[in-house]
Parts: sequence; structure tokens; C-alpha cells
Amino acid sequence: MKTRHVFSTPDLDTAKAAMQAARAAGIDPDDLSLIARSDIELETMPEHRHKEAGGDFYPAALRGLVGGGATGLLAGLIAVAIPPLGLTFAGVAGITLASALVGGWSGAMEGAAVPDPVRRKFKSEIDAGRILLVIDGDKDALARVEAPVVQAGATPLPFDTLKILT
Repeated sequence: MKTRHVFSTPDLDTAKAAMQAARAAGIDPDDLSLIARSDIELETMPEHRHKEAGGDFYPAALRGLVGGGATGLLAGLIAVAIPPLGLTFAGVAGITLASALVGGWSGAMEGAAVPDPVRRKFKSEIDAGRILLVIDGDKDALARVEAPVVQAGATPLPFDTLKILT
């Protein structure tokens, strides 16, 4: 499972040097991205390196699936305990599935409107004009890449989260 680490760089040249150091240390180019203020992104950053400005879509959908499924299961089990309703365990499974789908859908729609966690956490860095380098990798790869990226001029930021949650 990949983990996401974030580094701050003062300018585009330093960000490029840090990216080159990460690639030289074995990080796949698809696991590297940059985040910056919109005026910096539009004017100076290579298009293929922009981090998707998507929101909290996937984590919110996952939370909605789990929450909706749990709620549906609980409601179904309560309904089974009430004999006049005549609900079977197959009905409980149907209620659970329907609730999970509705929860996942509504969570995803809500999450799409929220900025991604890296942008939220480091808004002050971005607003100050710094460029963030986001590196995704397994624990070993991230441990191997940190020293060369720091030597290139990047500063590690306190962000160590599983990629699926961001």
C-alpha cells in the first residue's frame, strides 16, 4: 500500500530538482505531483505534473459506504426483531446494500466539493507561494528518497497518510 509524503519547495527550480532527485532514487514519475497557487500552476508548472485538484471524493465515498452499510444493517436487524414486519435476513441484506450504496453516493457527492487533504492542510504554504512536491510510495521507497529530496532543497512537511485516504 502506498503512502503519501509532502515536501515544500521555495520555487519551481527547487521543485524540479527535488523531483529529479526522487526519480533518481527510484520513484515512478506517475507517483510525483506538484501543488501550487493557481497563478503559479497556470504560468510556470508543466501541465502533466499538476496534482489533480479533485476533492475528497474517494475517501468520502468510502466513509459513506461504511456508514450507510452499518446504518442499513442496524435498521434491518431491528426490523427482523419486530415480528409483524415479517422481514427476513435476505431483506436485511437488501436494506444493508441499498443503504451502503446511498451512503457511498451521497458521501462522494459531498466529498467532491471539499478540497483534497494536502491542499487543506498546507493552505498557508501554498498561499505563501511555495510549491509542494507530493510523493507516493511504499515505506521503503519513501525512506530511500527523503534524503536526496531534502538535499535538493525541499523541506519535509508533517504528512504521512495512506494514498487511498487522500
